[in-house]
Amino acid sequence: MSSYDNSWYQPGSTIKRLLWYFVNALFLKSHLNPSSAIKIFWLKSFGAKIGIGVVIKPGVNIKYPWNLSIGDHCWIGEEVWIDNLDQVTLEDHVCVSQGALLLCGNHDFKKQSFDLMTAPIVLREGSWVGAKSIVGPGVILESHAVLALGSVASSNLEAYGIFRGNPAVKIKERIVQD
Repeated sequence: MSSYDNSWYQPGSTIKRLLWYFVNALFLKSHLNPSSAIKIFWLKSFGAKIGIGVVIKPGVNIKYPWNLSIGDHCWIGEEVWIDNLDQVTLEDHVCVSQGALLLCGNHDFKKQSFDLMTAPIVLREGSWVGAKSIVGPGVILESHAVLALGSVASSNLEAYGIFRGNPAVKIKERIVQD
């Protein structure tokens, strides 16, 4: 670990990150603020792009709002952690259920320097990340894909598939009825 160096990674100024740390703790992570409107106000103030009809439940932790884009009518459940060291995009009608983790970073275990690696996450229209599930760096959930309860997506999930397990594998087709 003595050779670890991620000085190349510049997620924002020190002041901006420090200010966000306190705003995040007071208004998003806190269970004392049930208002999505207040959370959305602060997220937009720090550069997040957020559509209409978005619900953000208490206890949500967002690392860097300037790396976050949320479409219309999305739901982010209690205790979700968006560890967006890279861009995270939620298209319209996406659900991220309680306790889920969207994780954009990892380390290169093949190198002694344990280099930081980041990659974006995209949740396409109508996709659903189940409670206590994990979406890893570089993963795309295609349109209406479902990652079931407690599962881990370490590769892309195809459209209209339901995926379960660690690593997540397709178990059946999702049929969406109006």
